[in-house]
Amino acid sequence: MCEANAYLMNGEEPSLIMEAVDVVEPEKDGLRLVNIFGEQKFLNATIQSLSLVDHKIYLKACS
Repeated sequence: MCEANAYLMNGEEPSLIMEAVDVVEPEKDGLRLVNIFGEQKFLNATIQSLSLVDHKIYLKACS
């Protein structure tokens, strides 16, 4: 399995936004996340970092 969990960084503490993310696509004002179940979320955020070995995506909210 290659999916990852997406977290929104709130200071130093990550907050889980979506599990089993399969697709991260840039959109006009942020990112669209799609998980393996077809659920979608749009976030006004950027990618802060990826931990591919740990299957984690860390996002940072845009101001």
